[in-house]
Amino acid sequence: MSQPTPAMTQGQQGRTPARTPAHVASPTDTGMIPIIRQPEPQTQQRRIASPGFGLRGPRRNRHVVTVEELAAISMPIGDDGVLIGSDAEGQPAVLGLSRPTPFDVVLVGGLWLAQVLALRAAATGARVGVETGRPQAWQQLAQAAGGGQQCVTVYPVGRVPAQGPSVSSPVVLIRDCGIRPPRGRVTSVPWQAVVTVLPFVSEHAPRWLAQAHLVGVQRISPFETEVVRDTLGIPEEQLQHLPTLHDGVAMWCTRKHQKFVMTEPTDAETGLLGVARRMD
Repeated sequence: MSQPTPAMTQGQQGRTPARTPAHVASPTDTGMIPIIRQPEPQTQQRRIASPGFGLRGPRRNRHVVTVEELAAISMPIGDDGVLIGSDAEGQPAVLGLSRPTPFDVVLVGGLWLAQVLALRAAATGARVGVETGRPQAWQQLAQAAGGGQQCVTVYPVGRVPAQGPSVSSPVVLIRDCGIRPPRGRVTSVPWQAVVTVLPFVSEHAPRWLAQAHLVGVQRISPFETEVVRDTLGIPEEQLQHLPTLHDGVAMWCTRKHQKFVMTEPTDAETGLLGVARRMD
């Protein structure tokens, strides 16, 4: 038999029934109010991740071009090295002297072009050593180059010490030792190029021309062009221009390639070295 529900008094009418508190104090209570975390929605509890690649990035459409449009995506990349002038088409001609392999260059020309090459090699960050029998012709350049930094050093013939070249400190050694340079104590090695300067093509020149990786030739006589042709196999149509070259022009060549380059000095180079000249 069910018990009758007790009737509410007049004072209890309109009041909300009391609820049991979520936390009831106990004898061991520390007085800290506990934090009751509400469960996160199901969609926020699990993040989608790619194994091994972290969180997924923003979703965007891929950049896609057609095969016909690929030719329009290009970036002009030239050689790095010493800018020695411009070719017949007006394009920059760059001589890469700092290489991870030995590199021998022979320049049949005057002191002016050799000194321009030394200044521009130093401007690229290379340490330049000059082995010469005429140190008075190089001292002013060595003092002016580098803006106070010792980047060009002049040595007597046969007295060049080991330079210790490396990828972070390449070396260019210029040998200005006359028409018959002695065998050098320091040779070309990785990150150290050797440039041998010959004032003209003598009977000793074929040996130097034959072992060089690159040859630069300024204006020479018709007799000298025959020696160059027999040693390097330069085509006759290229050789016929050598006796009439301008003072600032040189033909840089290998056994397979030839290029005429005009070297135009900057204002600073003209103030230090003067105008272009073939003979000294």
